[in-house]
Amino acid sequence: MQEGILHCPEPLCRQEYPIIDGIPVIVPDVAKYLADYLWHVTARDDLSAPIESLLGDAAGPNSAFDSTRYHLSSYVRDHWGTFDPLEAPSAHPPGAMVRCLNAGLDLLDGDLDRGPALDIGCSVGRSSTTLAERTSSLVLGVDLNFSMLRVARRALIGGQVVYARRRIGLVYDRRRFAVPIEHPDRLDFWACDAMALPFAARQFGLVSGMNVLDCVPDPRGLLIAIGALLVPGGGGVLATPYDWSTQATLPLGWIGGHSQRGAMDGATEPQLRALLTPGQGPATGLRLAGEITDFPWHVRLHDRSTVVYSSHVVGVRAEMVAAGGFEPPTKGL
Repeated sequence: MQEGILHCPEPLCRQEYPIIDGIPVIVPDVAKYLADYLWHVTARDDLSAPIESLLGDAAGPNSAFDSTRYHLSSYVRDHWGTFDPLEAPSAHPPGAMVRCLNAGLDLLDGDLDRGPALDIGCSVGRSSTTLAERTSSLVLGVDLNFSMLRVARRALIGGQVVYARRRIGLVYDRRRFAVPIEHPDRLDFWACDAMALPFAARQFGLVSGMNVLDCVPDPRGLLIAIGALLVPGGGGVLATPYDWSTQATLPLGWIGGHSQRGAMDGATEPQLRALLTPGQGPATGLRLAGEITDFPWHVRLHDRSTVVYSSHVVGVRAEMVAAGGFEPPTKGL
């Protein structure tokens, strides 16, 4: 379905959730989301490359138009650039996210099919298709960025990726190429808030969150939510470079990165390990199954600039529910 409206069946609610360009928007405050993302929702994607270039010059740097192209250029190139026949050999080839996700999945020792998979912060979709390739389950990718979800949806339905690849400054080159989508019947993409996911507890056998833990207001809350969503023994993969920003997370919510006078000297990794070790920190319902402390993740900005991250990749398992054991919260999920 390309367009429609979902209705909450509760008589006292009857909230409406739109389906736009085949993407259901299921967030707590639909009106605020549509107001905040109106540019992304209404943006055209059928303009010719010359007209798009002219608009970019006219809008200038730091405009909504330029900011969207800028971010899509980096994300789409890394997620899907391995299929671009015009992508030249590089010291930092595309596919860093896929390599990182596969390394994280390998930490779970191959036991991946315990139920549907949820890809939190799916961006332009390649992480979700990777989960579909590695499992035999249904896969749902969720993100708040509608422009990125539209790219994912186009790849899923049309088997094609179209984007403006940044060369330098305001100069972009239109790229259009086919992408192979395995098992499209098992994939879908929704607009959802990672901190208010519309699912009951124990619905998923696998959850991934690639470089999303440092992009939410409450990282510990996200860990608790993942622990609640997973079936007992279900697996998860998380990757983060701990690239904290007050625009996403206030310092008191950071996992490390502050209070260097404390027992852990402000370090990040031991604090995450403690949160994933039952009995060592606040209960999250997750236990550490394996980790890679420094996984390279390269993000291309333009022809002469690439950001190099070192991500901490962890594989986790949901705690088994037993008498006196962890019982995941369900309120708000």
